[in-house]
Formats: sequence, C-alpha cells, structure tokens
Amino acid sequence: MKKSTKPAKTPAPATKTTEPAPARKTTVAPKIKKAATSSPAAPSIVTKPTGARVTIIAQVDVGFGNSLYVRGDEPILHWSKGVALGNVAGDKWEIVLTGVDKPFEFKFLLNDSSWSAGENYCVSPGDTVTLSPVF
Repeated sequence: MKKSTKPAKTPAPATKTTEPAPARKTTVAPKIKKAATSSPAAPSIVTKPTGARVTIIAQVDVGFGNSLYVRGDEPILHWSKGVALGNVAGDKWEIVLTGVDKPFEFKFLLNDSSWSAGENYCVSPGDTVTLSPVF
C-alpha cells in the first residue's frame, strides 16, 4: 500500500473584519461644555410693571332704561366724564379696572348725570368692593 501524503495547506488569511463591541451604558452624565461668548449681552429693557385689578360692584336697582356710571381720580377714570358699568344682573352692576397702581377715589352717577348721595368711595389696587349707592 502506498501512502500518499498531501501537502498541508496553509489557511487563507481572514477577510472578515470584526465589529467593535457595543459601548457600555454608563450612569454618569456627560459633561456639557459652555458656549464661548463673543461679546457681553446687551442690557435688557426695563418696563414698568402693570398694576393690579380693581373690581367695583354696585348692588342697586336703577330702574328700567337707566344706566350706572362711575367717575374718579384714577387714570382710567375722570371727574368730568363717567365710564359705564356693565349690568350683570337685574340689580347688580360691575366694572373691572386694570393697571391700577395706587389707591383712588370714585363716585357713582345715574345716567352719568345724577351723583350718588354721600362721600366719595376709596379703593386700593387689588380690591374687590361691593357697594350700595343711594340716589
């Protein structure tokens, strides 16, 4: 019997590249770099804060066809001409003034011509008052 020996073949070089292992998850937050500022920030514009609201409610029956007005020394109100209150119920009138920044006096008028009896009323910013004027 004849023995044949085969020459040993050398393996071919590997052509498959291996992928790197996935990165491990970490619980440490990444560091955030601050953006470089090229110039100092421009000064901000300062605005005057707006004032508070004042709600004036008049609990009075002025009769059918009549309206209730208010005059005063607040910048929204004037002593020379009244501002109408809204009729929210049969005998309930209301006005909401915004931007009030100081106490002020006011008085009710029937149809913007007949003053209510008594002294002027006074309210402060943020107040809600319910009054019963007499004519």
